[in-house]
Amino acid sequence: MSSKEPWRIVRLLALTQLVSWGSLFYAFAILANDIERELGWRTEAVFGAYSWSLLLAGLAATPAGMLIDRFGGRTVMACGSVLAAAGMALVGSSASLSGYFLGWSLVGVAMAAVLYEAAFATINREFLHAARKGISLLTLFGGLASTVFWPLTLKLNQLVGWRDTLLIYAAVQLLLCAPAHLLLGAPGPRRRHAKPDAAGATLGEALRTPAFWKLAIAFSCNLFIFSGLAVHLIPLLQRLGHSATAAVLVSTLIGPMQVAGRIAELAFASRLRAQTVGKLTFAVLPAALLALLFFGEHQPAVALFCMLYGASNGVLTIVRGTLPQELFGRDNYGAIAGALGGPALVAKAAGPLAAAAIVGWNPSPVWLLGIMLAVSLFSLLCFMAATGPTHARAAASAPDL
Repeated sequence: MSSKEPWRIVRLLALTQLVSWGSLFYAFAILANDIERELGWRTEAVFGAYSWSLLLAGLAATPAGMLIDRFGGRTVMACGSVLAAAGMALVGSSASLSGYFLGWSLVGVAMAAVLYEAAFATINREFLHAARKGISLLTLFGGLASTVFWPLTLKLNQLVGWRDTLLIYAAVQLLLCAPAHLLLGAPGPRRRHAKPDAAGATLGEALRTPAFWKLAIAFSCNLFIFSGLAVHLIPLLQRLGHSATAAVLVSTLIGPMQVAGRIAELAFASRLRAQTVGKLTFAVLPAALLALLFFGEHQPAVALFCMLYGASNGVLTIVRGTLPQELFGRDNYGAIAGALGGPALVAKAAGPLAAAAIVGWNPSPVWLLGIMLAVSLFSLLCFMAATGPTHARAAASAPDL
């Protein structure tokens, strides 16, 4: 493969990540109320199917990564787009709860084959060098998915309704994303290291290391917080005394700060190891929660929280994509990264439900923020333990990203 072709892969994946995140992940938040209203099902059923899809995505992440390690991303991601199209079409045409759940089940499996973890594994497999730069660039486009698809989905829903909106997105997956994934080209030979001791761990070896499980817990706790607050932040700010308009306005800082954080990471990627960036990222979230917990009635403190929260979330995505290679090597990256991402996706699915349970038990913002702060501190401790001096020495023999 020529030196130019890997960057062609990044350009193609940038398009498909933008579309796939927007249609498979973000669109549901806009359509959910109309789905519930038309079908007359309980809220738990409508949202439960979506959470079930995220759970399946977590379970399928490791097999998808293993397939990409072996066969490359072209076939796996193209099949994922076809499966996503089938799932969205089934959800859009469903009249029964069983059909609705089946459609989201297909979408969940497809997510494991087309979203970040699959794209990162594809980049890692095809890049001999600069995989970290490719991953950082890719996340800049993925970070724009909500900005593009929330208003687009809202407009489509107003024009044609939720069913046809999902059918349109199914067609986009089939006619745009699947061909784009096929254009990734035939995968090159797996790029193994000449030195056996630098080749990295197998999935089984990684699973037997304490570092793997500490990382899995750290990432899971972090995504648990982010997904929980993503749904409950606006109501929480209102309970802190802010108007709905002010809460929405200040929350718009989160999206741009995600992109800003990723640009900063890209600028300094060549100077800092992923472990160092990760420590800073995990430390920022407790600081942000402390500001909101103690000074949340003041708008400057809320703005500070949104800025730190957004930047941390943006950079965390890159850390999740780059750290497994730094610690465990590249040869089995897809399988290892998929195994790390599986529990995190389960936690991501559980976050909104757990936050709702906490608010239902006690609506005071102090309880939700206090519990989230405790979880964030625990995740920081787990990450620090996973990337301590012993593991840093083990990672030193791995090649640069």
